[in-house]
Amino acid sequence: MSIDDHKRAAAYAAIDELPTDGIVGLGSGSTTCFFLDALRGAIAAGRRFVGVPTSDEARHRASALGIPLLGDDGPWSIAITVDGADEVDTALDLIKGSSSSHTREKIVSFASAKTVIIIDDTKLSQRLGERRPIPIEVLAFAHGTTSARLLRLGRPVQRRLSGAPVRTAAGNLIYDLEVAPITDSRLLEAELLAIPGVVETGLFVARADVVLVGSSHGVERLVRP
Repeated sequence: MSIDDHKRAAAYAAIDELPTDGIVGLGSGSTTCFFLDALRGAIAAGRRFVGVPTSDEARHRASALGIPLLGDDGPWSIAITVDGADEVDTALDLIKGSSSSHTREKIVSFASAKTVIIIDDTKLSQRLGERRPIPIEVLAFAHGTTSARLLRLGRPVQRRLSGAPVRTAAGNLIYDLEVAPITDSRLLEAELLAIPGVVETGLFVARADVVLVGSSHGVERLVRP
Protein backbone atom coordinates (compact mmCIF):
# COMPACT_ATOMS: atom_id res chain seq x y z
CA MET A 1 0.00 0.00 0.00
CA SER A 2 1.17 3.54 -0.78
CA ILE A 3 1.02 6.59 1.47
CA ASP A 4 -1.98 7.74 -0.57
CA ASP A 5 -3.69 4.45 0.28
CA HIS A 6 -3.03 5.10 3.97
CA LYS A 7 -4.41 8.64 3.68
CA ARG A 8 -7.48 7.36 1.84
CA ALA A 9 -8.14 4.73 4.51
CA ALA A 10 -8.00 7.33 7.30
CA ALA A 11 -10.22 9.72 5.32
CA TYR A 12 -12.90 7.13 4.63
CA ALA A 13 -12.80 5.99 8.28
CA ALA A 14 -13.75 9.56 9.24
CA ILE A 15 -17.23 8.99 7.79
CA ASP A 16 -17.93 6.80 10.84
CA GLU A 17 -17.22 9.83 13.08
CA LEU A 18 -19.96 11.94 11.49
CA PRO A 19 -23.41 12.47 12.97
CA THR A 20 -26.44 11.35 11.00
CA ASP A 21 -26.55 14.76 9.33
CA GLY A 22 -25.43 18.32 10.03
CA ILE A 23 -22.76 20.90 9.27
CA VAL A 24 -19.23 19.63 8.61
CA GLY A 25 -16.04 21.69 8.60
CA LEU A 26 -13.99 20.77 5.54
CA GLY A 27 -10.23 20.91 5.99
CA SER A 28 -7.57 21.63 3.39
CA GLY A 29 -4.79 19.48 1.98
CA SER A 30 -4.22 16.17 0.25
CA THR A 31 -5.72 13.86 2.86
CA THR A 32 -8.92 15.87 3.15
CA CYS A 33 -9.37 15.60 -0.62
CA PHE A 34 -9.99 11.90 -0.01
CA PHE A 35 -12.47 12.80 2.73
CA LEU A 36 -14.41 15.01 0.32
CA ASP A 37 -14.74 12.02 -2.01
CA ALA A 38 -16.05 9.93 0.90
CA LEU A 39 -18.44 12.69 1.97
CA ARG A 40 -19.84 12.94 -1.54
CA GLY A 41 -20.60 9.22 -1.37
CA ALA A 42 -22.40 9.61 1.95
CA ILE A 43 -24.51 12.46 0.55
CA ALA A 44 -25.30 10.44 -2.57
CA ALA A 45 -26.51 7.65 -0.26
CA GLY A 46 -29.07 10.02 1.28
CA ARG A 47 -27.32 11.62 4.26
CA ARG A 48 -27.76 15.37 4.61
CA PHE A 49 -24.55 17.30 5.17
CA VAL A 50 -23.55 20.90 4.50
CA GLY A 51 -19.90 21.94 4.47
CA VAL A 52 -17.89 24.91 5.71
CA PRO A 53 -14.64 24.98 3.69
CA THR A 54 -11.42 26.20 5.29
CA SER A 55 -9.83 27.37 2.03
CA ASP A 56 -10.73 28.48 -1.46
CA GLU A 57 -9.23 25.24 -2.75
CA ALA A 58 -11.48 23.17 -0.47
CA ARG A 59 -14.50 25.24 -1.52
CA HIS A 60 -13.81 24.75 -5.22
CA ARG A 61 -13.23 21.01 -4.87
CA ALA A 62 -16.29 20.44 -2.66
CA SER A 63 -18.45 22.50 -4.99
CA ALA A 64 -17.24 20.50 -7.99
CA LEU A 65 -18.24 17.32 -6.14
CA GLY A 66 -21.74 18.66 -5.50
CA ILE A 67 -21.35 19.03 -1.73
CA PRO A 68 -23.70 21.78 -0.41
CA LEU A 69 -21.75 24.63 1.20
CA LEU A 70 -22.34 27.53 3.57
CA GLY A 71 -20.81 30.97 3.16
CA ASP A 72 -17.62 32.20 4.81
CA ASP A 73 -19.25 34.71 7.13
CA GLY A 74 -20.61 32.51 9.92
CA PRO A 75 -21.71 32.15 12.59
CA TRP A 76 -22.02 28.41 12.09
CA SER A 77 -23.07 25.57 14.35
CA ILE A 78 -20.57 23.00 13.12
CA ALA A 79 -21.09 19.46 14.36
CA ILE A 80 -17.66 18.20 13.33
CA THR A 81 -14.58 19.31 11.41
CA VAL A 82 -12.45 16.80 9.53
CA ASP A 83 -8.98 18.04 8.63
CA GLY A 84 -5.42 16.86 8.09
CA ALA A 85 -2.19 17.75 9.86
CA ASP A 86 1.51 18.04 9.07
CA GLU A 87 2.71 16.64 12.41
CA VAL A 88 0.98 15.06 15.42
CA ASP A 89 2.68 14.39 18.74
CA THR A 90 1.87 11.91 21.51
CA ALA A 91 -0.41 14.47 23.23
CA LEU A 92 -2.36 14.81 19.94
CA ASP A 93 -1.24 18.40 19.53
CA LEU A 94 -0.67 19.41 15.91
CA ILE A 95 1.37 21.44 13.48
CA LYS A 96 -0.71 22.56 10.51
CA GLY A 97 -0.28 25.10 7.75
CA SER A 98 1.44 23.52 4.75
CA SER A 99 -1.51 24.78 2.70
CA SER A 100 -1.21 28.28 4.25
CA SER A 101 -4.81 27.95 5.48
CA HIS A 102 -4.16 27.35 9.19
CA THR A 103 -5.86 30.54 10.39
CA ARG A 104 -9.11 29.61 8.68
CA GLU A 105 -8.67 25.99 9.79
CA LYS A 106 -8.28 27.08 13.40
CA ILE A 107 -11.37 29.31 13.24
CA VAL A 108 -13.49 26.48 11.84
CA SER A 109 -12.13 24.00 14.37
CA PHE A 110 -12.90 26.45 17.19
CA ALA A 111 -16.48 26.71 15.93
CA SER A 112 -16.89 22.91 15.91
CA ALA A 113 -18.23 20.60 18.58
CA LYS A 114 -15.68 17.97 17.53
CA THR A 115 -12.46 17.96 15.50
CA VAL A 116 -11.23 14.80 13.77
CA ILE A 117 -7.75 14.74 12.25
CA ILE A 118 -6.90 12.31 9.45
CA ILE A 119 -3.26 11.47 8.69
CA ASP A 120 -0.94 8.73 7.54
CA ASP A 121 1.59 7.36 10.03
CA THR A 122 4.53 9.38 8.62
CA LYS A 123 3.04 12.43 10.37
CA LEU A 124 3.49 11.01 13.89
CA SER A 125 6.27 12.20 16.22
CA GLN A 126 7.08 12.18 19.89
CA ARG A 127 7.23 15.97 20.11
CA LEU A 128 6.19 18.69 17.69
CA GLY A 129 9.06 20.26 15.79
CA GLU A 130 10.86 16.98 15.16
CA ARG A 131 9.60 16.83 11.57
CA ARG A 132 8.14 20.18 10.56
CA PRO A 133 8.65 23.92 11.09
CA ILE A 134 5.78 25.98 12.46
CA PRO A 135 3.95 28.06 9.85
CA ILE A 136 3.32 31.60 11.08
CA GLU A 137 0.89 33.96 9.34
CA VAL A 138 2.38 37.46 9.52
CA LEU A 139 1.12 40.89 8.49
CA ALA A 140 2.99 42.25 5.46
CA PHE A 141 3.51 45.56 7.28
CA ALA A 142 6.89 45.47 9.08
CA HIS A 143 7.21 41.74 8.42
CA GLY A 144 11.01 42.03 8.63
CA THR A 145 10.69 43.32 12.18
CA THR A 146 8.23 40.55 13.05
CA SER A 147 10.48 37.84 11.59
CA ALA A 148 13.45 39.16 13.58
CA ARG A 149 11.42 38.72 16.77
CA LEU A 150 10.36 35.23 15.67
CA LEU A 151 14.02 34.30 15.30
CA ARG A 152 14.46 34.69 19.05
CA LEU A 153 12.07 31.75 19.56
CA GLY A 154 13.52 29.37 16.98
CA ARG A 155 16.15 28.61 14.40
CA PRO A 156 16.13 30.03 10.84
CA VAL A 157 12.91 31.74 9.84
CA GLN A 158 12.13 31.39 6.14
CA ARG A 159 9.57 33.44 4.29
CA ARG A 160 7.55 30.96 2.24
CA LEU A 161 8.01 31.43 -1.48
CA SER A 162 6.46 29.93 -4.59
CA GLY A 163 8.28 32.08 -7.11
CA ALA A 164 6.80 35.13 -5.41
CA PRO A 165 6.12 35.32 -1.65
CA VAL A 166 3.17 33.12 -0.67
CA ARG A 167 0.13 35.10 0.42
CA THR A 168 -2.76 33.82 2.48
CA ALA A 169 -6.39 34.38 1.50
CA ALA A 170 -6.26 37.49 3.70
CA GLY A 171 -3.19 38.80 1.86
CA ASN A 172 -0.72 38.09 4.65
CA LEU A 173 2.70 36.40 4.45
CA ILE A 174 3.79 33.00 5.75
CA TYR A 175 7.02 32.44 7.65
CA ASP A 176 8.17 28.91 8.56
CA LEU A 177 9.87 28.81 11.95
CA GLU A 178 12.18 25.90 12.66
CA VAL A 179 12.25 24.95 16.35
CA ALA A 180 13.86 22.34 18.54
CA PRO A 181 11.42 19.62 19.60
CA ILE A 182 8.83 21.49 21.64
CA THR A 183 8.50 20.75 25.35
CA ASP A 184 5.53 23.06 26.00
CA SER A 185 3.38 23.74 22.93
CA ARG A 186 0.89 25.90 24.82
CA LEU A 187 3.61 28.20 26.17
CA LEU A 188 5.31 28.54 22.79
CA GLU A 189 2.00 29.34 21.11
CA ALA A 190 1.35 32.10 23.65
CA GLU A 191 4.85 33.54 23.13
CA LEU A 192 4.40 33.58 19.35
CA LEU A 193 0.97 35.20 19.49
CA ALA A 194 2.33 37.90 21.82
CA ILE A 195 4.55 39.23 19.00
CA PRO A 196 2.88 42.19 17.25
CA GLY A 197 2.42 41.35 13.57
CA VAL A 198 1.77 37.64 14.14
CA VAL A 199 -1.76 36.87 12.97
CA GLU A 200 -1.88 33.15 13.81
CA THR A 201 0.39 30.14 14.27
CA GLY A 202 0.25 26.60 12.92
CA LEU A 203 0.31 25.17 16.44
CA PHE A 204 -3.03 23.51 17.22
CA VAL A 205 -2.92 22.80 20.95
CA ALA A 206 -5.72 20.67 22.45
CA ARG A 207 -7.78 21.05 19.28
CA ALA A 208 -7.93 17.44 18.05
CA ASP A 209 -10.52 15.21 19.73
CA VAL A 210 -9.82 12.17 17.54
CA VAL A 211 -6.87 11.35 15.28
CA LEU A 212 -7.28 8.64 12.65
CA VAL A 213 -3.94 7.23 11.51
CA GLY A 214 -3.72 5.22 8.31
CA SER A 215 -0.85 2.76 7.91
CA SER A 216 -0.05 -0.65 6.48
CA HIS A 217 -1.72 -2.11 9.60
CA GLY A 218 -5.05 -0.38 8.92
CA VAL A 219 -6.51 2.69 10.66
CA GLU A 220 -5.75 3.40 14.30
CA ARG A 221 -8.13 5.65 16.25
CA LEU A 222 -6.42 7.85 18.84
CA VAL A 223 -8.53 9.83 21.30
CA ARG A 224 -7.49 12.78 23.43
CA PRO A 225 -7.58 11.73 27.10
